[in-house]
Amino acid sequence: MANFLNNLLYIFQRLNWLSVLDILLVTLIFFAVLYSFRDTQAMVLLRGVIFLVVTLVLFTTLVELPAFSWLVQNALPALLVAIPVVFAPEIRRALERLGRAGIFTLAATSMQPADVNTPKALKAIVEAATRLSARQHGALIVIQRQDNLEQYIETGVQMHAQVTPELLLQIFYPDTPLHDGAVIIVDGRIAAAACVMPLSASGVLNRSPERQMGLRHRAALGVSEVSDAVSIVVSEQSGSISISHAGRMIRRIDPERLEKILAAFFRPDTTTPQQVWIKRFFPPRSTRKDE
Repeated sequence: MANFLNNLLYIFQRLNWLSVLDILLVTLIFFAVLYSFRDTQAMVLLRGVIFLVVTLVLFTTLVELPAFSWLVQNALPALLVAIPVVFAPEIRRALERLGRAGIFTLAATSMQPADVNTPKALKAIVEAATRLSARQHGALIVIQRQDNLEQYIETGVQMHAQVTPELLLQIFYPDTPLHDGAVIIVDGRIAAAACVMPLSASGVLNRSPERQMGLRHRAALGVSEVSDAVSIVVSEQSGSISISHAGRMIRRIDPERLEKILAAFFRPDTTTPQQVWIKRFFPPRSTRKDE
């Protein structure tokens, strides 16, 4: 213990402004990693890895165990190789966020599509979600923003139709050919229906005590994790309305709140390029699911 305290005191004596800057940069990297892993299954695994590493460091530092120290030192390279494999989905998602927030696309991403901003299209979506909720007809509506959803549009039935409540009600009427899948809206028009969306790999829905959330909710979270799209889900079991963005879901919202959230997402963006970059890489926590 005395040797450990002496080493700690020696480190503090050698601190200068470059050392402080070095520590701050490492801290920032760890913060970004932990922030990217929040609300995912990987966070539980990461806590276990951190606990194991801290325990091993304490054992090898405080107690003289030559054989154990040799084993830890030789096992460390294998652990470093395993980390990218274990956390591959989270690393990929973080890199996609960084790519969407790239310096060269800031000028383009600071503006929202003009057609989607029209109150007519948003009100049609809200009215359709309200009527679907009252009838307990399941639905998944995905609204494209800046990230292109063409790869998912190609999996469905091309429509290129005007957004109206009646058309959305007909699409999601039970047992009709187009009701199973997502409707994707691009530039204020229905681009396609019955589209296949990627399922979420996060642990947001796994921790929920409710059992009403199935593939539609996982698909809504999934497409919000790989793009900046906004997804609206109507539960077939309970009729509740949920909205998802940036891997977060707000559940059990009423039509009035849904209209306000959509208006906030698609109003003209007046933020600076620096604010856009921050919002893209670190999505606002206000889109977390309600408990």
